[in-house]
Amino acid sequence: MLFDTTIFGPIKSRRLGVSLGINLLPQRGKICSFDCIYCECGLNADGREDTQLPSREQVRVALENKLKAYQQEGGVPIDTFTFAGNGEPTLHPAFKEIVLDTQKLRNQYFPEAKLSVLTNAWQLANPSVVEGLRQVDNAILKLDSAIADTLQKMNRPVSPHFSMDKLIEQLSGFQGKCIIQTMFLRGAGVDNTTETEIQAWLAAIKKIQPSLVQLYSINRKVPIEGIEHIGEEELKRIAQKVKQLGINTLVTP
Repeated sequence: MLFDTTIFGPIKSRRLGVSLGINLLPQRGKICSFDCIYCECGLNADGREDTQLPSREQVRVALENKLKAYQQEGGVPIDTFTFAGNGEPTLHPAFKEIVLDTQKLRNQYFPEAKLSVLTNAWQLANPSVVEGLRQVDNAILKLDSAIADTLQKMNRPVSPHFSMDKLIEQLSGFQGKCIIQTMFLRGAGVDNTTETEIQAWLAAIKKIQPSLVQLYSINRKVPIEGIEHIGEEELKRIAQKVKQLGINTLVTP
């Protein structure tokens, strides 16, 4: 499912409450540095119809117009402004500047709301992206596996230079001021729920020391057949191992 507007929602998010989405990617296409087998936006190859990114000013105007109209309608308070949408939001060349614009509009219209970014974390070598992520309340960074072969099969990074060690080092650089989000699943030649997988992942979580770890599984149609949803009880057993590290967890069944 592709989002056909720059600003979408608000929607009721499983993890973020009432969320107003900000899509920095094309409105009829997908651009991402990963090509995850479970992506609800589909595979990269299926989303090439449109490659036009909205400009910084277009995003600012669209967001302000939406907020004005929403307030006039008497909409319920927004819990979070969430950068998500049709791919990887930090690929936008003006990502940091758009975050700062959004901060100003948030402070004007819904000062109690948080700013959140859902990112695959593969642009952390870009200082501007890191600066932008440090400006938000919830930098939600993906780590689906700490075993390189599994991550290659599950997330399918576009770059041939992807490095698991580099990714974990960059995540650790947030010094705990981040949230790690992990999708657990089985099928399509992937299983990141085995004991070997969990122990490697826990070692990475211990090194990163995030403020929170979010565990979840698929609950929508995915582009690859044969992928199995992981139930709440199994996710809770994994979460308990995270809690034993002294790190907060949130399970979203």
